[in-house]
Amino acid sequence: MRIARFASGSEVAYGIVEDQGNGASGGQGAVVAELHGHPFGTDPGSLRFTGARYPVAEVRLLAPVLPSKVIAVDGNYPGPPDDEAGRETAEPVLFLKPSTSVVGPQDPIAYPVKITERVEYEGELAVIIGRLCREVPVHRAAEVIFGYACANDVTARDLQEHDEQWTRAKGFDTFCPLGPWIETEADPGDLELVTKVNGEVRQQARTSQLRYGVAALVASVSQVMTLLPGDVLLTGTPAGTGPLTDGDEVSVTIESIGTLTNRVVTRD
Repeated sequence: MRIARFASGSEVAYGIVEDQGNGASGGQGAVVAELHGHPFGTDPGSLRFTGARYPVAEVRLLAPVLPSKVIAVDGNYPGPPDDEAGRETAEPVLFLKPSTSVVGPQDPIAYPVKITERVEYEGELAVIIGRLCREVPVHRAAEVIFGYACANDVTARDLQEHDEQWTRAKGFDTFCPLGPWIETEADPGDLELVTKVNGEVRQQARTSQLRYGVAALVASVSQVMTLLPGDVLLTGTPAGTGPLTDGDEVSVTIESIGTLTNRVVTRD
């Protein structure tokens, strides 16, 4: 099931995305059936259809969640030693991105040209937490996962290399595109991930290559901090990260989930 957060006019709601043709990426043939209530509400029985249905092409898809925090992991794919994916560690290395970095599909990635000279894409699988939890054992991780989305852990690489910690490099507004929706039924064990810039493939991997799988990451993170409904866990990026420039269009496609597309614009 694909659950989207969307705007129609001035109204914002959640809905179920239904394909009536080739709607795999929210294109021709996809419609969104509006829901009354919130999918992360305490009473799931109160969630119901309103009867309103909109072509996806006629609404604005928003970031599917407004998380309290975004937790990410470094070096979780094999790769060259000098690549973002190439730093193997004995346990997951975690960092945070602020909630204000989250934007939705088609929202611009704002390149802060006065502060950084090298902004890079990092296509990733995002895990959406569905319930309050802490100290989750690996074998129960699936119970706290609501679903999955595509993400782009945009990074100011020169600042990451310069600073002793990564708050600036990872934390700019718009540096966490997320979407296009939440897929609740995907199996994260072996999904293809492809990142394209202006239509050219830059990253290609499978989630089966993750050093720490989804369940292990949920368990590890929840030993450190309480996870809240709607929190986002980014699972790491494969080899092939690279620079973006003004006007570039970057797309992250994950098998069984969809495609997240954003364009880079200059921020003065």
